[in-house]
Amino acid sequence: MVKRKIIIPFGLTLIFLVLSALAALGICAEEKQVRKVTLDPYLGQRFYESTKLIPDQERSSPLATYRKPELYKLYPQAKKISLPPADFNGISLEETIKKRRSKRQDDVFSDKPVSLKELSQLLFSASGITGSNRGLELRASPSAGALYPIEIYLMANNVLGLDEGVYHYSVSGHNLELLKAGDFRDRIAHAVMNQPGVKESAVVFIFSAIPGRTTSKYDLRGWRYVYMEVGYVSENIYLEATSLGLSTTAMSAFYDDELNNLLDLNGKDEMALHVQILGRKNE
Repeated sequence: MVKRKIIIPFGLTLIFLVLSALAALGICAEEKQVRKVTLDPYLGQRFYESTKLIPDQERSSPLATYRKPELYKLYPQAKKISLPPADFNGISLEETIKKRRSKRQDDVFSDKPVSLKELSQLLFSASGITGSNRGLELRASPSAGALYPIEIYLMANNVLGLDEGVYHYSVSGHNLELLKAGDFRDRIAHAVMNQPGVKESAVVFIFSAIPGRTTSKYDLRGWRYVYMEVGYVSENIYLEATSLGLSTTAMSAFYDDELNNLLDLNGKDEMALHVQILGRKNE
C-alpha cells in the first residue's frame, strides 16, 4: 500500500495558524465572556432605611468627623479660559417648562456650533454664584447647607472659540480649566454605552460629586442630598437650554469607572454621577 503525501498550500497553512492564534486569544469566540455579579436586590431599601431620620433617635457615623473638603475645586496648573458674562434674558419660565423635552435621536443635533456665550449662560444657570447671605455665597441651584457637592466637567466637541477637550467649570472664577486637550468622543460614547446623540453633541456635561462636603455636616443623610442636588443642576441646564433654543438630554446609564478614569477621579472622594449631552437643534 502506497502512502500518499498530502501537501497543504502555504497560504492555507498561514490562515490556519492565524485563526488558531486568534481563537487562543479569545478574539474568535462566538460569545463574549461577561462577568456575572450577584447584586443585593434590597440594597436600595437598606440605603433608605440607613439614612432615615427618626424622632427621639440620634444616629451617627464616622463621616461627620472627616475633614470637610474645600468648597471650590480648582486646578491651579490648568490653562484658564475666560467665559463671557451671563446676561441672557430668554423666554418666560412658564413657557420654558412647557417646551422642555428630552430628545436622543441620532439626528437631533445639527453640525452648527454652540457659542461660548451660550455655554457661559448654561454653566452660570447650573451653578453660578448668584448672591450671598450671612457670609455664604449662594448659587443658581439649591444645596443643603450651601455646601454644593456637585462639580461640573464638560467635553467640548463643537463650541465656537473653544478647542476640543475636557474642561472643569471653576465656579469661583466663572471660567473653564482645560484638563485634557483633544477629541474624546469615542471614549465618552463607549462610557455611556453608545447611546444615540453623544458623538453628534456639541457639549457633553459630566456632573460629579464630592460627598464629603455634605456628609461632613449631615452624616449619612447627606448622601440623599447629594443625589437630589445633581438633579437640581441638571434641571437648570434643561431649562436654560430650552430658553436658548438648544436641545439637551440627560443620561444616567454609563460605566462609572470609565467616566471616573476620564476625569482622573478616584471614585471615593469624588465620583461621576450624571451625564447630559447638548447641542443646537437640527431644524
